[in-house]
Amino acid sequence: MRDMDKQTPSSRWHLFHFAAPSTFYPLAGKAIPWFTGLAALLALIGLWLGMAVAPGDAQQGEGYRIIFLHVPTSWMAMFIYIVMAFWSVIHIVWKTRLSALMAQALAPTGAWMALMSLVTGALWGKPMWGTWWVWDARLTSMLLLFFLYLGFIALTRSIDDPERSDQAGSILALVGVFNVPVIYFSVYWWNTLHQGASVSTKGSSMAAMMLLAMLLMSLAAWMYSIATCLRRVRLLILQRESTNRWVQELPEIANTIKAE
Repeated sequence: MRDMDKQTPSSRWHLFHFAAPSTFYPLAGKAIPWFTGLAALLALIGLWLGMAVAPGDAQQGEGYRIIFLHVPTSWMAMFIYIVMAFWSVIHIVWKTRLSALMAQALAPTGAWMALMSLVTGALWGKPMWGTWWVWDARLTSMLLLFFLYLGFIALTRSIDDPERSDQAGSILALVGVFNVPVIYFSVYWWNTLHQGASVSTKGSSMAAMMLLAMLLMSLAAWMYSIATCLRRVRLLILQRESTNRWVQELPEIANTIKAE
């Protein structure tokens, strides 16, 4: 106990410093413009390189360019669900309020990415396969991921009690995360129409300009996802902490109260 009392403020800085919503809220507000700006800049450069500069594909012609939207959104749809599962583990183990809110803030963006992956995949599949949709292993598992996102959103919003809502959402996120490796490895486990990965740890089969455009668009998707998540979690924090004094003392809230 004496050692605890002698700690300086700097020595008390630890991993959970920003777990308090009152600490995280202003930090997120400062970070949002930066991530939004980076997302816009990277997307503009990536689209320009992908749509105007990168060469056409020898086999697929100009139609392949949809991959500069399809691949980044597919990657992000899978990655966001993994991050949701990570925050769910944190919530179950340490019962931190912010971790559950982070998972809930990520879900709509993940659902949007999964939907974009399915739509752009259909736009690519029609000229390449001659059909908008096939019950291919990868397409079907991605569709399941989209439904998992919708189910998570519906479940957490249908339960009035915040603690029960957070717990139920965390469990669903952990159960659903096992679908992510199925999506990724489906082209290797089953005989599917979907092509294998063009980028892997072994290198890339893409031309340098194509790869650069793909990576820039993927980074743009990352920045966009972070920005939208931070915006949404700030709203969830305000809703969850509305009766707390620190929320009522926020300039944007205090001014609204005075105006009323």
